[in-house]
Amino acid sequence: MRFPYGKLLIALCICTITLLSTGCGIYTTKDVSIDYSKVKTVRIGFIQNKASYINPQLSPRLTDNIQQKVVQFTKLKRVDTDDAHYQIDGYINGYNVTTSGVAGQQAVTNRLTVAVHITFKNTVESDTKEFDISRDFDFPATQSLNQAETQLLESIVRNLTDEIFNRVFSNW
Repeated sequence: MRFPYGKLLIALCICTITLLSTGCGIYTTKDVSIDYSKVKTVRIGFIQNKASYINPQLSPRLTDNIQQKVVQFTKLKRVDTDDAHYQIDGYINGYNVTTSGVAGQQAVTNRLTVAVHITFKNTVESDTKEFDISRDFDFPATQSLNQAETQLLESIVRNLTDEIFNRVFSNW
């Protein structure tokens, strides 16, 4: 009688891969802190750009990404009315470039700092929280701001979206 070691080995490999892939930082809704018995709707306002320098792509992309993330990682229904259980509003209040690295009396690295102010209103608990998020993005001083924006925009939007989502929904 032959013992099916091959099938056992395959089953163990599949179980190991499954266990490892669930613990590798894949974002799940387990990290979201929402009482779905009370909270059913969310309104996400347009993230306006009130910075002194305006990247015309940033506001719509940031707003859209926040909306997509909320739909993807929560069970909340998006609405456009002011009676939503959760209401998220905000504006970009900083978009500044500074020199962050110098070598031989010459700038080698510049830093773009993007800041966003968020207002989160929980109408179920009559609670309003405001917070600021600021992220830095370095780029070579040999690039113009326009060149850097082209390369950095996706990273800027993703980082700010993640931070806003975590602060609102994960009680960070």
